[in-house]
Amino acid sequence: MRTFARSVVRQPSWTIATDICVLLFGLACFYGVVLIARYWSGGAIPVSEINRSPRALPMYAFYSLARVLIAYFLSLVFALGYGWWAAHYRRLEAPMLAILDVLQSIPVLSFLPAVMLALVALIPTKQLGLELGAIVLIFTGQVWNMAFSFYSSLRSIPRELHEATEIYGLSKLQRFFTLELPYGAIGLVWNSMVSVASAWFVLMVCEMFVLGKRDFRLPGLGSYLQTASSAGDTVSILWGLTAMVGVIVLLDQLLWRPVIAWSDKFKFEQVESASVPRSPILEALRRSQTMKLLDRKFVSPISEGLTLRLARRHGLPQRASSGNRVLNYVMVGVAALGIATVTLYASAHAFSLLQQVDRSSFVLTLKSALATFVRVNVSLLLASAWTIPAGVAIGFKPKLARIAQPLAQIAASVPATALFPVLLLLIVRLGGGLGVGSIVLMLLGTQWYILFNVIAGTMAIPSDLREVASVFGLPSTERWKTVILPAIFPYLITGLVTASGGAWNASILAEYFHLRDQTLSTLGIGAEISRATDDGNFPLLLFATIVMAMMVITVNRLVWRPLYRLAETRFKLEV
Repeated sequence: MRTFARSVVRQPSWTIATDICVLLFGLACFYGVVLIARYWSGGAIPVSEINRSPRALPMYAFYSLARVLIAYFLSLVFALGYGWWAAHYRRLEAPMLAILDVLQSIPVLSFLPAVMLALVALIPTKQLGLELGAIVLIFTGQVWNMAFSFYSSLRSIPRELHEATEIYGLSKLQRFFTLELPYGAIGLVWNSMVSVASAWFVLMVCEMFVLGKRDFRLPGLGSYLQTASSAGDTVSILWGLTAMVGVIVLLDQLLWRPVIAWSDKFKFEQVESASVPRSPILEALRRSQTMKLLDRKFVSPISEGLTLRLARRHGLPQRASSGNRVLNYVMVGVAALGIATVTLYASAHAFSLLQQVDRSSFVLTLKSALATFVRVNVSLLLASAWTIPAGVAIGFKPKLARIAQPLAQIAASVPATALFPVLLLLIVRLGGGLGVGSIVLMLLGTQWYILFNVIAGTMAIPSDLREVASVFGLPSTERWKTVILPAIFPYLITGLVTASGGAWNASILAEYFHLRDQTLSTLGIGAEISRATDDGNFPLLLFATIVMAMMVITVNRLVWRPLYRLAETRFKLEV
């Protein structure tokens, strides 16, 4: 009886503490929304003075975190919708993937002039215009690998699972929530982590940049680090990196670690894994009475009602009248006409700009593209050499993952441009130059795409396959050939595709670097784009961007797309 009394007394203390933390967190989020809304609705401040005092870092960190999370939410919605459409409609698949290839290959600086000028002109008197411009630019650095990951997951769903949803008569929306989203959850979670990490990487470009004669600055960690780096202020750089690492650690503990533990239940396996990732935060939320109340009163009734409505609607026979069909055809025709008109107008304007590119710039841009192509492939080879074995080791060992995952996330999130002055000086002392240093910077910015996708693929390997390999006593080489590499192959291709696009994007920072009062550059397409942006040379900027996009599309069509087809056919996990 005494033991029972103790359990009754101890349980509420844990529950009450958890509920208090949940309520305080909710109030903090509400206050943050109010603070952001008040700041964005204020007058536009295009040239904010960046204070290098450590006291300004908490507010700068808050502003940067808000931009990153809003851009991530937009990226998640876009990735789910775009990946689903590309995977389900075969007629749209090829053009949608081509568009994704083009957008992935266009660097942030190429988006920057049009996006920022358009949004500032749209909302000229409010800070909201500048903030939306920065968020859209961060979005362009986050979204592509998430869309590729979800598309690849949908294409690799086992055939028998699709047949089961057809037998049960599930609607498209029910199939999405019960099969497709859970099946792609693990890859989506790990690609979300690397997307947020890449957002911190491009933050220095999005929060502080020069466009012709106009100087745009937004208060945040990116502008703080760039200001400190340009001034050679090592102390401020260390303060800024410390604040960024603190934010990353908080995100890891409060968001990513619980999400990783939650997503493990979506692993496709027939035998329960002996060791699973755990999160104290997730366990506390599951025991929270406040969260149970919200689930019982709001989440469950809404979910059940929506599911029931969808089931009834899907079960009813639907007959499309001839009038509705004609209306649909008319709407599709009007939309196609509008898209064609905009495309022709933009093409004509672009052609007039391209005519202003002289012959010497034309030849130099092609040579620069070839030089960057070599650096991109060297960085991919160097990255694959260590990320594949390291990712497999982390994915197989949850204890190692608990240590290595936050460290990898911190390393992936720290902007390499903040560390690049020190690395560049070291490389120069060893006899190298910016040509070698650019490969190092590309490697620092893109290797994480491969690592996180390999970890996701390894964690998704069913436990029964691992146990079969152990039972048969397969040696290490055979285990890699028959189990590990075939299982992670779709994830690995996704990582390589996104890493390749990330390396091309990183070239704009790696090949053209401002160090104090000097501008260091090397032969490369990234240097051409950065120089054209600084000079406001829009014809050369457009031409260099088109060349980069064509290079990426060609590689994707000749190399990555056949490998995707191989992953969908030969290496799909089926019973």
